[in-house]
Amino acid sequence: MTSTSSPEPQGKPAWGAVLAMSLAAFALVASEFMPVSLLTPVAADLQITEGQAGQGIAVSGAFALVTSLFIASIAARIERKWLLSALTLLMIISGTVAALAPCYLVFMVGRALIGVAIGGFWSLSAATAMRLVPEDKVPRALAIVNGGNALATVVAAPLGSFLGAIIGWRGAFCCIVPVAVLALAWLLFSLPSMPSQAKRGAGNPFKLMTRAPVALGMLAVSTFFMGQFMLFTYLRPFLESVTQVDVSLLSLMLLTIGLAGLLGTFLIGAFLKKGLYPTLIVIPLLMAAIALGLVGFGSSAPVTALLLGLWGLVATAAPVGWWTWLARTLPENAEAGGGLMVAIVQLAIASGATVGGVLFDVSGYRATFETSAAVLVVAAVLTVLAARATDRQSAQTSAPTSYGTTG
Repeated sequence: MTSTSSPEPQGKPAWGAVLAMSLAAFALVASEFMPVSLLTPVAADLQITEGQAGQGIAVSGAFALVTSLFIASIAARIERKWLLSALTLLMIISGTVAALAPCYLVFMVGRALIGVAIGGFWSLSAATAMRLVPEDKVPRALAIVNGGNALATVVAAPLGSFLGAIIGWRGAFCCIVPVAVLALAWLLFSLPSMPSQAKRGAGNPFKLMTRAPVALGMLAVSTFFMGQFMLFTYLRPFLESVTQVDVSLLSLMLLTIGLAGLLGTFLIGAFLKKGLYPTLIVIPLLMAAIALGLVGFGSSAPVTALLLGLWGLVATAAPVGWWTWLARTLPENAEAGGGLMVAIVQLAIASGATVGGVLFDVSGYRATFETSAAVLVVAAVLTVLAARATDRQSAQTSAPTSYGTTG
């Protein structure tokens, strides 16, 4: 039963707290991916390469990975309200440190702090939402929380690029801080008391990987996000050097990605109802084709804008599909499964940004984008294998005598 890991709340649903978490999610995602639209000015100001600037995303992903693996054991001893508030406060500190960084090392410290906040917040978000509303309202609560993610995807990159041109990249980073302060105040006001719930096995999410559908699905998640951020992290230098757009057109293209992504989050639900795995298989294949299309037609601004719109449409909606997969695959282990998936996703983002940066600096954008396409195809293959493993497990559960062996 789902209630064993996330009991239904007593009294009325705490929708105010859910909305506060959505605002915090917005600030987190905006903070995490702000460097994407500011790689060039950050690199110029700190006197580093664009590939090194891209490691600002890699280091946040690495620290989010470590945090997500240990946050369950910490949450078992600390009141959830204060833990989430502390993570939001850490986001405020991170933004301030990064914006005021006098050198590359201090900038990376700020990025490491945002990684800790990201890993902790996202690992706890699903299980916390389940404690804020009755069981039948959980899907809507999760959609609202993830709506902050989608909205940040719409505005963070284009707004960061626009603000960076007007008030500099440091000013753009500073603009996130007041939003985070508002989110912290709202969380403190609206979150009810949620005492810690120590659960046996909560500190060892790796046990979930002993199940074939889970292991293959997590590998598919990992390769998908690695392939995505291998390309996405280096869009700005690609658009400036290959497509040769100015700042205004750059902001417009990034806005196109975001708006298409917001639309995708509304549309994907219908596809998931018709078929979860087919949707999860088609998305990385489409993105691989788009990556190769950018290599072939990147010098054309209209074609590039169209391809990036399609990229945003499917890439931003993909996490909704994978969270749905998690809920269906691990209904009794939402918190442990969520922490594990956050860890895997953040490792994939860090790996994608790192490998993509090295390829970009050494061999140029073609190597980066073509490798991204190859990794995305691997993600689709792994998703096919996960679907088959799920079918085999379902067959064995429903008819163990007839399906006792695989073949």
